Amino acid sequence: MATITIRNLDDSVKTSLRIQAASHDHSMEEEARIIIKNALESTKAADEAKKGLGSLIHQRFQSAGGIDLTLPARNQPVRKPDIL
Repeated sequence: MATITIRNLDDSVKTSLRIQAASHDHSMEEEARIIIKNALESTKAADEAKKGLGSLIHQRFQSAGGIDLTLPARNQPVRKPDIL
């Protein structure tokens, strides 16, 4: 397990953490671990909720399986872009 040190923590934040920890029968250190873990899980869930439409459609129909499409052969050469 890793160890971190938090410097320059406001006295009011430390007091609030101490009171919250005591109300949950935890040490301040355990309460801080729980708060950090919950914050990161919430952030992860929020990031997953921000998926694009294509990702959401894929996720929705992923269990239905898929099909293989054959791509048609190119019969014409690629055109050069018209740059003004």
